[in-house]
Amino acid sequence: MNLYKNLNKSTQKLITSIAVIIVLYIVMSIMDSTGNLSSLMKGLLVPVCAYSLVAVGLNLCVGYLGELSLGHAGFMCVGAFTSAFFSRATQETIPDVPRFILALVIGTAMAALFGFLIAIPVLRLRGDYLAIVTLAFGEIIKNVINVMYIGKDSKGIHFSIKDQLSLGLELDGKMLINGPQGITGTPRQSTFTIAVLLLILALVITHNFVNSRTGRAVKAIRDNQIAAETVGLPVTKYKLIAFTISAAIAGLGGVLYAHNINSLTATTNNFGYNMSIMILVYVVLGGIGNFSGSVIAAVVLTMLPELLRGLSTYRMLIYSIVLIVLMLFNWAPGILKWRDDHGLTAAAILGKFKKKEVQ
Repeated sequence: MNLYKNLNKSTQKLITSIAVIIVLYIVMSIMDSTGNLSSLMKGLLVPVCAYSLVAVGLNLCVGYLGELSLGHAGFMCVGAFTSAFFSRATQETIPDVPRFILALVIGTAMAALFGFLIAIPVLRLRGDYLAIVTLAFGEIIKNVINVMYIGKDSKGIHFSIKDQLSLGLELDGKMLINGPQGITGTPRQSTFTIAVLLLILALVITHNFVNSRTGRAVKAIRDNQIAAETVGLPVTKYKLIAFTISAAIAGLGGVLYAHNINSLTATTNNFGYNMSIMILVYVVLGGIGNFSGSVIAAVVLTMLPELLRGLSTYRMLIYSIVLIVLMLFNWAPGILKWRDDHGLTAAAILGKFKKKEVQ
């Protein structure tokens, strides 16, 4: 306990967040093993972790770099399709465990590469212009994948942007990417345990990054770029580092997502504008610059529609009302003052628990 108290507040918050995630993991695992978890809720466990990863990545970009990106669904898409393509292409030649590990590395690395390449021209822009360009990138990636036809047979890999027949595959050949139908038959290797471990790893990485020398430089650039340039900070370098790490984490979420479903398609709801806005909602609702809050918001807003499914027609109406109430509760100045006066802030509640422990 004394060791915990000697840690700084950000590290204490990280440890608390990890402890909460582990407790929830244990509770969900027990519910699943005892048959108290519905198949619908069980199917959401890995996607929730995937969305949480993308939200953590976007929060690094928005909360610490200070740049509004609407293209993280695109980076998620890159990670998902490159990893799924690799898994399908090597399904018969590489054993399951090494293949999945390589898929995680390849999907994350490709998302990081795209993030780096996009960041070079995009980070010269600021504000709304940056948001529009990154949004366009996400839509371009989605549409490019939808016109790709890639197959494999004994002669090798065949590629076309016309149709499946133009590939000229042999009878024993198999489709890897089938245009708008995407990739089917990806090995379902993403488990809840792996997803939780990767989420914890992402939280540790982002925590260490923002508290490192590079992270402090990134925050200085966010607060006052002109002052940062005046003292000699290489602004472009630090922006590229932060944006690339942010894209890599989003790509990691995409790998998890792709290896949890049998049919992967690049639709608007999965990787387009709708998903980008949804991830941004997770970040804003959970608190800009608050990685733990992004995870909580992703869990609540993903699970809530399914918990309300029994209400049929009124399900989305109630969901919308809850979303508005939560946003006001977290950000309205009057409510924030009321919460502070009545000790209903997160800091005040944690303080009460600490006092009880001391007693």
